[in-house]
Amino acid sequence: MSRWRLETQGFKFTFSRVSGLVSLVCLLSVGETALTQEKPTPEAIAKGKAIYVKWCSFCHGLEGKGNGPAADYLNPRPRDFTIGSYKLRTTNSGEAPTDEDLFQTISRGITGTAMQGFEGVLTEEERRQVIAFIKTFTPDRFEVPPERVEIGSEKSGSIEKGKEVYHQKAKCWECHGKEGRGDGPGAANLKDDWDFPLFPANLTKGWRYKGGTSVRDIFTRFTTGMDGTPMPTFTDTLREEDRWNLAAYVRSLIKEEKGGADVVVHAKRIDQELSLDPNDPLWQEAKPRDIPLSGQVIVAPRWQNPSVDQITVRSLFNDKAIGFLLEWDDRFKDTVHKEEPLPPAKDTYAKVLPEKKWTLRDAVAIQFPVKIPGGLERPYFFLGEPSKPVVLWHWKADGNEDPKRRTPVEVLRATGPKNPLTPFLDEGQVVMGKGMWKNGRWKVVMMRPLAAKDKEKDIAFEVGRLIPIAFYAWDGSNGEQELLMSLSSWFYLIPEAPTPPAVYLYAFLAILGGFCAELLLVRWARSCPIALGPESVVEPAGA
Repeated sequence: MSRWRLETQGFKFTFSRVSGLVSLVCLLSVGETALTQEKPTPEAIAKGKAIYVKWCSFCHGLEGKGNGPAADYLNPRPRDFTIGSYKLRTTNSGEAPTDEDLFQTISRGITGTAMQGFEGVLTEEERRQVIAFIKTFTPDRFEVPPERVEIGSEKSGSIEKGKEVYHQKAKCWECHGKEGRGDGPGAANLKDDWDFPLFPANLTKGWRYKGGTSVRDIFTRFTTGMDGTPMPTFTDTLREEDRWNLAAYVRSLIKEEKGGADVVVHAKRIDQELSLDPNDPLWQEAKPRDIPLSGQVIVAPRWQNPSVDQITVRSLFNDKAIGFLLEWDDRFKDTVHKEEPLPPAKDTYAKVLPEKKWTLRDAVAIQFPVKIPGGLERPYFFLGEPSKPVVLWHWKADGNEDPKRRTPVEVLRATGPKNPLTPFLDEGQVVMGKGMWKNGRWKVVMMRPLAAKDKEKDIAFEVGRLIPIAFYAWDGSNGEQELLMSLSSWFYLIPEAPTPPAVYLYAFLAILGGFCAELLLVRWARSCPIALGPESVVEPAGA
């Protein structure tokens, strides 16, 4: 049975959770109280230290300064415990977190960071022991028991009123952007308390929310703030009602995933000419499919801090050509490219260089096999292999801004990640493209004739066939170039075959046959007497 200590007006009482319940109810009326667990024993702290050294020090450092061996490779950097500043709390801004706050963070982890969840890895007792040790880095911060902020039950805020708060009262758009993609005018100049660059959250990506995605979770962040970051508390500037409305609006910005577990990109057949304009309404006729991307960690230099984690794909085709519309979030429009040195070949992973101002372009690529495989056989998903080469359509943002270029798309042949890419000859550079950037989002169209000029070197699109398709993306301002990229695994493209006219004929005949059968049945029923009993018959009217 756990034991607790109650402090009230200078008096201290120790009691069991059950037997002291009645006393607790009475004492709460005496004055202001703070309920805390008893201080951990030296033995618990010692055990917590051993756990910390084994599981936490590699990132956070042996002295808790956030400078472990892995720290230079992580973005954002690991927490410096010696400052005692914590983002995820249920306490007032500037105050220490409760033990339960720390327990939830260690158990669940923090999405969008390298901080994993340890539920299932460490027992509850071990997690509480490591918390006891972490608190020894800043014992003064935890000397006075912190008090929880009163959040209450979730309230249904107004999205429309919350939008007004976002744009006018709180002016959240100055950091998070007009559409919530983290591309506001102040996004490039933000830093955390350790003087490291820090970008505002992309509010459309629920899977990157720190601390939960419910309206109540978001309201809590507005109430407590996120210490160590430029994200303030709004308790002094916004009424509680405004914060609930703002939380409802921010929650509405979260983009719902399109496509679910489907691994197929459906290319829709149309009779019109394809358009290079990414904003042409014609593209909305195609079914969207969200493609998840991750960092390239297969060959050195490995990249564990990718910027682009999802691309939305639409595809249309007609009798002559096939086209793709790719959309992805990118805070900054990078259209200038200067060659930058790559990480040393001896480095397995690329370090994060937070103070480096990159001058690299944004880019995206679509990958196909040279020949459509039969069955499940496919080339290696990362740039193919010598015996099974792949073709890349590589769109580059700097070429998109160059009016002298006929197309910003370069067609390349790849035979493996360690082999150089080979550009097609001029007659093979037939992929046209155009990109547009607005409010933190790129839209890029690429299209090409269905037929291949050289079937031995390039893919010929066949209607009704499952065609492997994969994607790559580079964010220039994130220092991404060459093998420092985001990538997907293989998905499947299927150019939909036209419905045979016989299908419509059969459907019409089936409907007509059913109608005729029903008509005959009704006529037969009307012509027959209706039996009411073994000897009773109702005569037809007028008999």
